This record gives sequence, C-alpha cells and structure tokens, in this order.
Amino acid sequence: MSGFSAGAIEARLVEIRRQLHEHPELSHEEFETTAAIRGWLSEAGIRIVDYGLKTGVIAEVGGLSGGPIVAVRADIDALPIQEETGLSFASKTPGKMHACGHDFHTASILGTAFLLKEREQELRGTVRFLFQPAEEKAKGAGQIIASGALDGVEAVFGMHNKPDLPVATIGIKDGPLMAAADGFVVEVEGRGTHAAVPEAGLDPIVTAAHIITALQSIVSRSVSALDSAVISVTRLHAGSAWNVISDKAVFDGTLRTFDEQVRLTVRERFEQVVNGVASAFATKASVKWIEGPPAVVNDESWAEQAAVTAEALGFAVVKPKPSPAGEDFAFYLKETAGVFVFLGTAGPQEWHHPAFDLDEAALPIAASFFAALASDALRKLADERLPGGREHLEII
Repeated sequence: MSGFSAGAIEARLVEIRRQLHEHPELSHEEFETTAAIRGWLSEAGIRIVDYGLKTGVIAEVGGLSGGPIVAVRADIDALPIQEETGLSFASKTPGKMHACGHDFHTASILGTAFLLKEREQELRGTVRFLFQPAEEKAKGAGQIIASGALDGVEAVFGMHNKPDLPVATIGIKDGPLMAAADGFVVEVEGRGTHAAVPEAGLDPIVTAAHIITALQSIVSRSVSALDSAVISVTRLHAGSAWNVISDKAVFDGTLRTFDEQVRLTVRERFEQVVNGVASAFATKASVKWIEGPPAVVNDESWAEQAAVTAEALGFAVVKPKPSPAGEDFAFYLKETAGVFVFLGTAGPQEWHHPAFDLDEAALPIAASFFAALASDALRKLADERLPGGREHLEII
C-alpha cells in the first residue's frame, strides 16, 4: 500500500523526538521513556499489549479480521555520553545522551503507528510494534523474544539512522548488513619480580605484547580476502609500580565478523595464538569471550519488498556498504525473516559522538516508509495464504 504521508504529523514527531532527546535513559533504566511511549500510544487509541516487560512497550494495530502478523521495531535506550551539541533541547541529564539516534527511531515508529491506526480498517493483518529496551547492551532483543512478543510474527522490520546518507535516501541490501560483535578479555599469568632482575620472573607484559602482535596475523592469514574480519585490542593493563614486573597482564578488545563460519574460525585461531604464544614464553593465558549479537543478515525477498515500497513512495534507494558496528536486531532475524535498513538522516557526526545530531526532516519519511512497508508486507503474506496465491486474488 502506497500513499502514506506523515506530513500532517511531522510537527508532532519533532516534538516527541525532542522530548525524548531531553530525557535520555540508559539500558534497563528506560522507565520514564516507557511511560511516555505508553501515553502517546494511548492518546492515539492504539492498543498496548502486556508481555511483562519492566521497560519497553509492545503495541498493535490491525488484526480486526485475523490475518498474518508483522513486527516493526524501535530501540529506546540512550548512551552514557555527555552531550556537546549545543541544541536548545539537549539532554537535561548530565552524562547521558541520545548519541545514537534512538530518540529518532522511537519517534519515527510512533509515527508509523499513528499512520496505520488511521487506516486500520484497510490492514490485512496485525502490525506489532516492538519498542525495545537495552539495544546498546545487546540484551533487549533477547528480552523481547523471551517475553513471547515475537511469537506468530512472520516478518520483522527495523532501521538505524545513517548520518552519511541524505534525507529521503534509504539503504537496503540483502545478506549481511551489520557485523557480529564479540568482546574478549585475555589474562596472561607470569611471575612477578624486581624490574632489575627480570630473569627471576616471567614477564606477562612481554608475553601480552607478543600475543597482541601475533593476533594481527589472523585476519591476514586465516581469513579469505573475499571475507572480512576485524580484531581490535583496545585496552591493556599490567603492574602498579615502575620498578616491579607484575605477575599479571590483562588486555581486551573486540572481534567483528559478517559470516558465522568466519566468526567461529577466527575465535578458534584466536585462542590457539593466545595459548601458543603464552606457552612459548613459559606463561599461562586464558581467553574470556563476551558474546555479542550475531551479524544482521537480511532476507532477500523482504529486502526486495522494502526497495519496491521505498521507490513507490518516491524515496531514493541505495545499496549500502555493510557496517562493522553491532546491532541486536540480529537476534530477531535468527527467529524470523525480515529486513533492517539504513535511513538517511544527513547528520554532522557518526553514531556515539558527543555532537551527534540528525535532520528531523527524516522523521516523516521514516514513519511513512514503515507504515507502507508493514501494510505491503501484510498484503503479501495474506495473498500467499489464498488458494492459488496472488493470481487467484486478481482473477476473482
């Protein structure tokens, strides 16, 4: 279904986005945000469904005559970042900021719900809205799934704002779009000694340095040039005095991959390198993995439908480069088919920057796009259930 226009509610979406921006809440702390979302939905007469969530909201539009269910997701949490935008509606909470645009996501998908509510009688099924907490901790999607809110959903849709894409441009591609994001902590155990007599100990710093250097060979020598992976060591700590060789060194970082087999291969090689180098220096080492979300892998047919819907609305469609950032929407795509898109917002800074902002002209574009996509998806799924499929519908 094309023809959804959010122009009439653009001012309302801007107001909502700015209110959310002024009052950011971190993962698992989104109590006021949850209450505000419930209030806006209730004012619009949109039914809220209780799935026992402490934070986050599940709502539905449609389903008046049964039919399939599709879901649209918006993440609602903020980041522990001090805002430096200078905006008139900047965060009023020190050290907390919507530096990833989740306020934009929430306002946009509220707009989608408002639009679909106005045309509820035309929907050929149910659109379920997942206002999800704790995306930044990669825990919220799992909570939504565990609550049962994804049960019966045949397609799920989501987005992330993209500062480097122009407004009215939507990045859509099938296959991998965002990376699996794992963390690691490596602990090297040596034997401490006075710095003047290093031969009396086993220096964990030297071992850790060689491990870190050796890890850089994994991507270049264990991953095909046709695949990709990133290993970044971001922190290293050892010792507490200038004249003492400590007995322990700890470093951590992140692994990013787009293919599950590459992910497993790199992790296996990682542990081999850590243990092998540690053994060569007569020390011991251990690896602790911090499981992040898997890669966001879009379904081909839903990516194609998203592109058709966007073009029918007059938006520009581009095939974006995959992002090495992580996104827990990936967990939904492990449960059901769907598509995650990049929504152009022409922002001055990338995600997680203290001066992050976006062009609010993208709000009605996102709202109308997802309203049309959800409606089109319901029609597509409903047609497929008819005897003879869509052709039968057109004949009768």
